[in-house]
Amino acid sequence: MGKITEKFDKVLNASPFPGHIDHAPDASKEVVRNSKDQPMPFADLKGNYQRNKGIPSKSFKDSKVYIVGTGIAGLSAAYYFIRDGHIPGENIIFLDKIAIEGGSLDGSGNAKDGYLIRGGRELEMNYENLWDIFQDIPALEMPAPYSVLDEFRLLNDNDPNYSKARLIHNNGEIQDFSKFGLDKLDQLAIVKLLLKKKEELDDVTVESYFSDSFFKSNFWTLFRTMFAFENWHSLLECKLYMHRFLHRIDGFNDLSCLVFPKYNQHDTFVKPLTDHLKSKGVKIQFNTFVKDLEVQINTEGKVVKGIITQQEDKEVTIAVTENDFVIVTTGSMTEDTHYGDNINAPIVAIDDIKSGESDGWQLWKNLATKSIEFGKPEKFYSSVKKSSWESATLTCRPSAFTEKIKEYCVNDPYSGKSATGGIVTITDSNWLMSFTINRQPHFPEQPDDILVIWVYALFMDKNGNYSKKTMPQCTGNEVLAELCFHIGLEDQIATIIKNTIVKTSFMPYITSMFMPRAAGDRPEVVPNGSKNLGLVGQFVETHNDVVFTVDASIRTARIAVYKLLNLNKQVPDIAAGQYDIRQLLKAAKALNDYKPFPGESVLKRVLKNTYFEHILPEGVEDEEQHDSFLTEQLEKLKGWAKELTH
Repeated sequence: MGKITEKFDKVLNASPFPGHIDHAPDASKEVVRNSKDQPMPFADLKGNYQRNKGIPSKSFKDSKVYIVGTGIAGLSAAYYFIRDGHIPGENIIFLDKIAIEGGSLDGSGNAKDGYLIRGGRELEMNYENLWDIFQDIPALEMPAPYSVLDEFRLLNDNDPNYSKARLIHNNGEIQDFSKFGLDKLDQLAIVKLLLKKKEELDDVTVESYFSDSFFKSNFWTLFRTMFAFENWHSLLECKLYMHRFLHRIDGFNDLSCLVFPKYNQHDTFVKPLTDHLKSKGVKIQFNTFVKDLEVQINTEGKVVKGIITQQEDKEVTIAVTENDFVIVTTGSMTEDTHYGDNINAPIVAIDDIKSGESDGWQLWKNLATKSIEFGKPEKFYSSVKKSSWESATLTCRPSAFTEKIKEYCVNDPYSGKSATGGIVTITDSNWLMSFTINRQPHFPEQPDDILVIWVYALFMDKNGNYSKKTMPQCTGNEVLAELCFHIGLEDQIATIIKNTIVKTSFMPYITSMFMPRAAGDRPEVVPNGSKNLGLVGQFVETHNDVVFTVDASIRTARIAVYKLLNLNKQVPDIAAGQYDIRQLLKAAKALNDYKPFPGESVLKRVLKNTYFEHILPEGVEDEEQHDSFLTEQLEKLKGWAKELTH
């Protein structure tokens, strides 16, 4: 630490804590108790106290950092190496096969040729890792000293998000989505799932746990389409999502639980973060395929000695020292995307014959052969039929379609304000198709008369209601026709097609991280014994976080940097809403469609006219018979207490 801490060395030299910090504490295992052995915040305590500047145990000014992949996890790792590790930006080098940064956070095109976004991101206010970074990144459109977070807050504080048409059916009729429609046994099943230990759920699927009535409920339709779950996906991951977003469950219906940026994910997050890193001297080397690492493994640990790359037509090995660091994004959910357009389908048929053979999986597969500590990538890439879905980006000039779509928007989509407020799901679609109109323009240079609409579907093996083919077999025009049919515009399809550019994206591995898994299938962020290698992204282990969110990817990057540099900093666990009695009561009320839950009337009587009266959620006033016994016992208890005081 040298001169940085010389005035504190008497304290530090006598302390047992420096160099022995749990960089990613686990709130699900922590007993919350203040003591002399707990000098740091509890695992899930958020706040500015966590914003202290990390003090490296030594200087890393001569260390080089090689980051494989320029997705949000890799970009975030570079940010934390600079901010908290004090590593000079010019020492950080990105290696990426493709020629544009951002990975799965894409957004490209123009009004003439059509725009393309393979996926979108639903955000919420408690993405603490995301906001930890972007409160420091210069704003895209506001002047200094404003940040990306400042722009985001300015917009969402004044244009709140919600949906008026979350579910539709019957050729475009808005369906009642106010109730979850869970029966008592299904509510109990959710409670039991929340109570289960994670270790009990290895390789268990959602469909093996819940009943048929659960899968027919509005709750499952809302949940699965919001997060892209299939019945055969991991029950463990489903559980983690319920914990992670428990404080938002009452906003699942109308999507008031979400916040959205002004533009697409690439322009909003990737561009300003990349510009910031480049201003610090960070280098990005494109057209460089990293296919393997030379890793020395012995009783002393694991050390990366070289990075084996393919650059143009020759193999090039980059030498790495023990004082350098390597960050690898394992796997890719958008790897091997197949593209289509108005007149071409993205693929002919789905098959698993070549699953996992594409370049994006090769590095992780090669690492896995070196040590069991590097996980089992085959658990995630082996079944394209179960891990794929398709999206479509519509670039729309004015037509009957753009007029009809206004019926599902809370504001005129041309106004720049929130439009559909998130996805609109067509519940009687054979494909289970959804579409969304985010704030327009969705791209900074998008003309005023153009709307960009995103469409996706979950069922890849079923024929459409109108097109009579599976979605991957359909051309863009046929996908558009299917959507038009479902919103009551069957008689105007030909004209709408003339005014709409369609780009489709079939993604074989888009939900591969949801596939059933067991302990050890995903590697640790810093594998056991690793001296200079960190693994980041959607396919690494975290204690309680979910996959498929930008916040989770950033979390893995932050953990990697703090652990590898052994900083005196921790990455807080997910927000503590799951332990908050207010959130638990609110969630119980929402799952019961705002009817009283067992014991609620007793709680109301106990808390009435007290300081804690406000913690009870509002709902339908409907006292139930089963509370009468509890009420009787409460009255007896009150009488007994009164006698004691006299």
